[in-house]
Amino acid sequence: MGSRVLSLRLDDELLERIRQHAAKRGMSVQDYVVRTLVREDFDERFQSSVDATERLGGWGDTAAEAEAADGSPAAHG
Repeated sequence: MGSRVLSLRLDDELLERIRQHAAKRGMSVQDYVVRTLVREDFDERFQSSVDATERLGGWGDTAAEAEAADGSPAAHG
């Protein structure tokens, strides 16, 4: 797998906050940002998979569970 360069322009306050978060984890700013982006990408792909599974009816009666949890009528498609 190759690598490429991504250049970002950040204001001083945001960069300092990122530096602090990275330092707390013993990471470089670059590693912290890449890890955060990878985690966000995974979260989005995972949520898409969950949504697709629910649309296909793969995880029980989630509409009924939602209704029971908040009292609102469940949408039936």
